[in-house]
Amino acid sequence: MSVELALPPSRRDLRLDLFRGLANWAMFLGHVSSTVLAWFSFRNYGFSDGADLFVFISGYTSALVYARKMLEGGFVFGATRLVRRVWQIYVAHVLLFVFYLASVLFLSDRFDASDFIHRFNVAPLLVAPVDTLTQGLLLKYKPLNLDVLPLYVVLMGAFPPVLWLMLRHRNWVMLGSVLLYFAARHFGWNLPSYPAGVWYFNPFAWQLLFVLGAWLALGGADTLHFLVRSRIVLFFAVIYLLFAAAMTLAAHLPEPQAIFPRVLFEAFNPNDKTNLAPYRFLHLAILVIVVVRLIPIDAPGLQAAIWRPLVKCGQQSLEVFCVGIYLSFLASFVLQTTADGPLAQLLLGTGGIAIMTAVAYYRSWSKRVERPAHAHINHPVADETRAPLTEPKQQHDRAIAGTL
Repeated sequence: MSVELALPPSRRDLRLDLFRGLANWAMFLGHVSSTVLAWFSFRNYGFSDGADLFVFISGYTSALVYARKMLEGGFVFGATRLVRRVWQIYVAHVLLFVFYLASVLFLSDRFDASDFIHRFNVAPLLVAPVDTLTQGLLLKYKPLNLDVLPLYVVLMGAFPPVLWLMLRHRNWVMLGSVLLYFAARHFGWNLPSYPAGVWYFNPFAWQLLFVLGAWLALGGADTLHFLVRSRIVLFFAVIYLLFAAAMTLAAHLPEPQAIFPRVLFEAFNPNDKTNLAPYRFLHLAILVIVVVRLIPIDAPGLQAAIWRPLVKCGQQSLEVFCVGIYLSFLASFVLQTTADGPLAQLLLGTGGIAIMTAVAYYRSWSKRVERPAHAHINHPVADETRAPLTEPKQQHDRAIAGTL
């Protein structure tokens, strides 16, 4: 069976790092709810937000890295590398889950803020601790804001056979993903949550963004390049983005809400995030087209010093994401128990982003220090049955793999 593949050049695309770092910052700011910080995220200016961008870029980079591993070492080798990454994400989620629960319970008791237990969905732990922890390990129970990593685990866990098929028939897999998306929305397919309900991020719907990213990385971008060049598409893209911004702002402000007919307003509000509403998917797809058109891969501005913190946060995405989720809880707690004015909110937001950035720089430095020691201890033997990777390509793949 032939392999149908067109991987992009082996050079680092800083746009991926930049926008995944931006997604991490936006999710942190957005999770500190009911504050001015949410207005610095982009969830109030369009149908999609940081979670959509995070899942899409994760699909793109996963395909970029593990497709090469699967082609060079075979399906089993590529699949085991993917499974190892799934395990790392799962362990990160469990550690965040435990620290999160312990912190909510401790601070709620220490500062007599019992409402936090219910606000952050930790009450089931007090009713049935063993069952709640077990369901948490099974990814069925999730405290508030801990929904993204379980989705990531499921999507990455199902990716090995999907990637194997995409390397051969990427367009058919993309079509299958679209059909699954519409079937899930039509028939109400979702995974059960504990103690009741379903997953906040429906994996059967959100897989569309992940697979779209993978499809573009494996050659789909060439198929749709005409959309990026088209001035007509750009014109309608700008119109749609402006409409999405106005419609989203109308959900928060009474003045713009009065402009739209009630039927039109209710068609887009509330924004169906759980099942990834089609208008939400279209919003992100249009944003991707606009960004690719306006910011080429070799844009000199991507190297500017002002973007380095964002790029670094995107390169160390998993660690930064976990720290951001935890800091959003701490920030919410501080605002509720102390001053909650705009100045305090801005200070906490700035401090949180500074900590996330510091974590990213530390992890980057730590990996650079550990890599030479690893290389000195381990002397891999080249497989004589196939040509080895060139050193720049090896460095590129290791660099991208470190961002997943």
